[in-house]
Amino acid sequence: MRKAYLQLHGAVLLAGLTGILGRLITLNELMIVCYRLLFTAITMWIIFSWRKSIHAISGATQAKIILGAVFAASHWVTFYGAIKYANVSIALVCFALVSFFTALLEPLILRRKVNLVELSLGIVTLLGVYLIFHFDTRFKWGITLGVISAFLAALFPIINREVLKKTNVETLLAWQQTFGFAFVLLVIPLYSLPVGAFRWIPTWSDAGWLLVLSWLCSVWAFQLSGAALQKLSAFTVNLAFNLEPVYGILLAFLVYREDQLLSKWFYIGFCLIMAALAVHLFLTQQKRIKFASKSTP
Repeated sequence: MRKAYLQLHGAVLLAGLTGILGRLITLNELMIVCYRLLFTAITMWIIFSWRKSIHAISGATQAKIILGAVFAASHWVTFYGAIKYANVSIALVCFALVSFFTALLEPLILRRKVNLVELSLGIVTLLGVYLIFHFDTRFKWGITLGVISAFLAALFPIINREVLKKTNVETLLAWQQTFGFAFVLLVIPLYSLPVGAFRWIPTWSDAGWLLVLSWLCSVWAFQLSGAALQKLSAFTVNLAFNLEPVYGILLAFLVYREDQLLSKWFYIGFCLIMAALAVHLFLTQQKRIKFASKSTP
């Protein structure tokens, strides 16, 4: 059990490391995602094919995976854009809005009843981001991209959950990375119109960090979380991944000393977001305990 917890928090730490690497790599946000998806897709196809864990899927399922891949790739582009135009901490604080957008979008897409508690806590999170946005004008463009990134990050897991009713997670991931890479390739010519010419070939240093981003933060993080899920409950795994922004921000403070660049409004907004997250986790745990007690004969 101890090994499973170490694997789980290792996966969360690797996920938090993506922001650090996004700032370290000198390519723009689109090319970071392009190479990350390329390296990850190739690696996953090799590993999952060797394990014979990639299954045949129908055309309808492929269409859903393509839609999810477009949202996922767009999420990563805007996430790294938020880092480039602001910093790692700002991008990760905006990422906390995923819970708000999920509470809003999931009932609309899946035709479920709106959870008023989750929606209320999401609004509190939105207020925390607004405090940072309103009082710290230096990062407005980065915050805007971060909010768009959170919106997109709430969309593709909803689609993925529907896809996983038809196939396994390895098949989904391999195809999603592949379709995402194809989408980014199509976007590159259009992206150069508003942005202008940009460097698309990585330096040797960038190539090394891109491999770290792909192999450690994508492939290995998936392997660790998958191994942990075999021993721990899905609730425990999801609970731990809520710590991803916290780990990422602490790493940004440690590596880039971003704590010296942020105003008091960042910390006020961040505390408000963390309070909403803590209440949500507490209520979720209480609901789970209540459900477990009712299920026990």
